[in-house]
Amino acid sequence: MILVSIGYAACHWCHVMEHESFEDSTVAAVMNDNFVCIKVDREERPDIDDVYMTACQLASGKGCGWPLNAFALPDGRPVWAGTYFPKEQWLKVLSQFNGMWVDDKDKLEAYAKQITSGIQQQDQIVVSDARNLHEDDARKMVDGLLKKVDMQRGGGKGAPKFPMPSNYLYLLSYHKMSGDKQAFEAVKVTLDQMAFGGIYDQLAGGFARYSTDDVWLAPHFEKMLYDNGQLLSLYAKAYQVNPSPLYRQIMEETIGWLDREMTDSSGGFYSSLDADSEGEEGKFYVWTDSEIDAILTPDEQKIFKTYYNIKVEGNWEDKNILHRSKTDQVLATELDINEDDLSAIIMSSKQKMLASRNERIHPTLDDKILTSWNALTITGLINTYQALGDPQYLQRALNNASFIKNNLLQEDYRLMRNYKDGQVKINAFLDDYAFLIEAFINCYQVTFDETWLYDAQNLASYAIEHFYDSSAKFFNYTSDIDPPLVARKKELGDNVIPGSNSAMARNLHILGQYFPETSFQEMSDTMLYSMIDPILQSGQTGFYSNWAILFLEKLLPTYEIAIVGKNSLDLAREMQNHFLPNAIYLGGDGEGSLELLQDKLQPGATMIYVCQNKVCQLPVSETNKALPQIKYLSN
Repeated sequence: MILVSIGYAACHWCHVMEHESFEDSTVAAVMNDNFVCIKVDREERPDIDDVYMTACQLASGKGCGWPLNAFALPDGRPVWAGTYFPKEQWLKVLSQFNGMWVDDKDKLEAYAKQITSGIQQQDQIVVSDARNLHEDDARKMVDGLLKKVDMQRGGGKGAPKFPMPSNYLYLLSYHKMSGDKQAFEAVKVTLDQMAFGGIYDQLAGGFARYSTDDVWLAPHFEKMLYDNGQLLSLYAKAYQVNPSPLYRQIMEETIGWLDREMTDSSGGFYSSLDADSEGEEGKFYVWTDSEIDAILTPDEQKIFKTYYNIKVEGNWEDKNILHRSKTDQVLATELDINEDDLSAIIMSSKQKMLASRNERIHPTLDDKILTSWNALTITGLINTYQALGDPQYLQRALNNASFIKNNLLQEDYRLMRNYKDGQVKINAFLDDYAFLIEAFINCYQVTFDETWLYDAQNLASYAIEHFYDSSAKFFNYTSDIDPPLVARKKELGDNVIPGSNSAMARNLHILGQYFPETSFQEMSDTMLYSMIDPILQSGQTGFYSNWAILFLEKLLPTYEIAIVGKNSLDLAREMQNHFLPNAIYLGGDGEGSLELLQDKLQPGATMIYVCQNKVCQLPVSETNKALPQIKYLSN
C-alpha cells in the first residue's frame, strides 16, 4: 500500500507528528517495512492534497486538516484518510491497514472503489443558460454573508476567526455600488479589530493565519504570504473608501515586514514563517512583564503596557500577546498626554522591543517561492500603491512580476509553480495562471505598458487550451499535460484564497473588455450563470464571495476609463486613488494597439474618457470632472 502524508512547512501539528512518529526509529521501521511512504508539501502539490483531502472528508463525514495521512492502493486510489495521530494510536492504525492488506484485499478494493467514485463525482455542476442579473440577487448574497458576520468583533461569529479577504471585498464593492451602510460597517469593524488584535504582529507588521479565539487575540502564529498579499489589497481598498491612518499604518508595516523577512535577493517572495521556535508555538512573539521592563525606560513601560494591554500575570499562557483595545485619541486622554507625544513614545518603544525580539531564535522560514502567492502579493502591492501613491510599492510589484516572467514563465506561456535555490520543478496549476493573469492586468493598469496586458491575454489563452473542460464549461485545476491522478478536479468554491475558477472567470470578464474580439466574455458569462443558483440556494456567500464580486461586476456595464496623452499616468494615479469597483483603466502617451483607445488622442492634451459598452461620455481633462461621470446604483 501507499501511505501519503501531506503537510506544509508552517503546520504546527505536522511538525508534532513528524517528531513523535516519523522520526522515531521504531515507528519508521513499521512504516517503511509495510508501506511505500510518500511525503507531500500541499503548497507545492495542492492537486494531490485536494484528492486525498476529499477522500478524508468522504471517509470521516466531516472536515479534515493537516497533517493529512492517507492510505491508498498501489494505483493511488485512497481507501481511508485521517489527520494527526499520537504515536501509539498511529501504530495501531498502521497495524490495522497492514493487516487488511495481508488478509482482506477485497475489502480495501471495495473502499477504494467507493471513495474514488465519490471523489470523481465532486465538483460537478449543471451548466446554465444565459440569464438576466438582478440587484435583488446581489442583495440576497450580501444578506447571506452579513448574517455570518460578528458585528461587534468583526470576522465570522464565534471561534476560530479567519481573515477572509474576498468576503469583505465583496461587501466593500456592494457598499460602493449600492450605498448600503451595514455592508461597510461589517468591513470596518473587521479591519479595525484585526488591526488591534494579536493576529496582527504589532511590532513588525504582517498578519498570522487565523485567531484561535473569537476576539482576534491569540493567533495560530504562522504568517503566510497569501494572507498578507490579499490583506494588503483589502486594507488598500478600504482606505480608498475611508482613509484611516490605522489602515495606512497596517499597509506600511506589512510591506516593511515583507521587505525585511520575506523577500529573496532574486526578487521573489518567500512562502511562510513557522508558528514555532525552540519547539514552542508563539515563543518568538510573546512577552513577560519583566522582559518588557528590561528593555524600556520606566516612562516608556507605563505607556507601552497600557497601549498593548500588558498584564503582570500575562494574557495568554502566562505570557503577553501585544494587542490594542483603544484608539490613540482615547488613550492619550486617559494617560493625560498629547496624542503626538503618545505616538512618538510608542514608535520609539516598538523599535526597542523589535530590536530585542530580533535577538531571539527566529521561527523557521519556508523559503520556497510560489507563483500564485507571489501573484496575489503583486496585486496587493499595486492596490497599496493606488491607495497611498508611494512609487516604491509599485516598483516592488514590478520587480516581483519581472522575477516571475524571467524565472517561471516559459516561451509558450506555460508556467511553473515553484522556485527554490534557482530551480523550478513543478508544472503550474490553475490558481498560478489565474492570479498571475490578474497581477499582470493590474501591472498594465498602473503603467499602461501593453506588454503586461498581452502577457495576461497569452496566459489566459494557454489556460483555456490546457485546463478548460469544454463540456463542463469550467476549468480543471490541473493541466492536460500533467500525469493524471485518480480524479481531475475543479475548484469551484472560494475560501481563504479565492477559488481558481472564480478568479479565471473574473479575469476573462476583464480581458473581454480589452479584447472584445475574443470569446473570453462569453466563457466568463457561462461560468457565472452556472454558479448563481448554487450560491443563492446554499445561502453560503462566504464560500462563493469571489463569484459574488463577479456578479456585481457584471450587474452593471463595466466602466472603461481611457486616459490618453502625455500626462496619462499622472491622471491615472489620481483616478485610481478612488475605490471604483467595476472599472478598468487603459491609456498611455499615445493610442497604442487597443481598439478601445483608437481616435482618442488629442494633440497637446491629456483627456479622460469614461465609457461603457464602448460608448463614451464627453472627454474631460480633470479627474474631478471625470469622477461624477461614474454612477452606481446608489447615485
